[in-house]
Amino acid sequence: MVIKPKVRGFICTNSHPIGCAKSVENQIDYIKSQTTFTSPNKPKNVLVIGCSTGYGLASRITSAFGYGANTLGVCFEKAPTERKTGTAGWYNTAAFHQQAKQAGLYADTLNGDAFSDEMKTQVIEKIKQDLGSVDLIIYSLASPRRTDPETGETFKSTLKPIGQAYTTKTYDTDKDLVHEVTLEPASQDEIDNTVKVMGGEDWERWLFQLAEAGVVSEGCKTTAYTYIGKELTWPIYGQATIGKAKEDLDRAAKSIISKLAMLNVEANVSSLKALVTQASSAIPVMPLYISLIYKVMKEEGTHEGCIEQIAGLFSDCLYEQNPTVDEMNRYRMDSKETNEATQAKIKAVWDNVTQDNFHELSDYKGYNTEFLNLFGFLIQDVDYEADVNPLVEW
Repeated sequence: MVIKPKVRGFICTNSHPIGCAKSVENQIDYIKSQTTFTSPNKPKNVLVIGCSTGYGLASRITSAFGYGANTLGVCFEKAPTERKTGTAGWYNTAAFHQQAKQAGLYADTLNGDAFSDEMKTQVIEKIKQDLGSVDLIIYSLASPRRTDPETGETFKSTLKPIGQAYTTKTYDTDKDLVHEVTLEPASQDEIDNTVKVMGGEDWERWLFQLAEAGVVSEGCKTTAYTYIGKELTWPIYGQATIGKAKEDLDRAAKSIISKLAMLNVEANVSSLKALVTQASSAIPVMPLYISLIYKVMKEEGTHEGCIEQIAGLFSDCLYEQNPTVDEMNRYRMDSKETNEATQAKIKAVWDNVTQDNFHELSDYKGYNTEFLNLFGFLIQDVDYEADVNPLVEW
């Protein structure tokens, strides 16, 4: 079939297998081109929970092709059929497996609900069978809901401010419209539910079950990814339901360090910059903010994508002898975005942006290109008029 993007709201409902494979290849080529992965202290056996897109995929690529590590991934992706494409994460994973095999690297992936204890048990058995233990655990899940494996209750996250309603500018990508949006404040139940889905409880559960099973190496490192942002995004991000969930990651990191002290586990939250991801596209304010910050940072020469951010996280933080952390023991890879000078520029543009000047003041073209890139579209050197077989296996 000839595959063209089908976009509905903030999601693309199909994906391109050749485009996804080329995107993975491009990220691998970038990692191979870097000369910063020289630390003698490097990952050997890596578990990536949420491995198939965005920062999780970049983490897997960096582990494997930057350090030569064995990688085991966990994801929740839909396989293709003869009439319908698979998810982008399915094709990304297939391409990664192929590239890893060609490079002589171990790579396996388990597909299912990472929140479930059944998946945790499968991962433990796979580690015992193939790796023995893991020395780096990346937690990079993004999901709107989670079923608690103990109670069976399903919780749904909410994107709302806390305390009072919040009115701000946003950008409707469907209508090409800059407009104001008012978000009503979250109830306590909505806050609690969002923490259950997006907080640190499942990260803890993974670490504790892996450790109890004896598959966590001495001195194992683990990190969970977050976004903190600054003034413009705080009302809907940092000081909102998502922010409360992200604060819970800090609590979980301390808990992991304390309870797994016998293994000298290092647990840090990593704050990364704002990027176009399947998750960020769904958050009010973020499409407008990202479109504007892209223009500012590209003009400064400081813009980075997922793979550049994660390459820096590994070389400058995770495998740096004396890495810098903030007051909450977090790794901060977002300073090029959140520094006062850059934020002053984005604030000035934000205050002036209107429907009439949006395309002049923003890098919406860059935003839209990266959005479609997530699904394998608008990738250079891919023939999108060619007949493509959607059936790709891992």
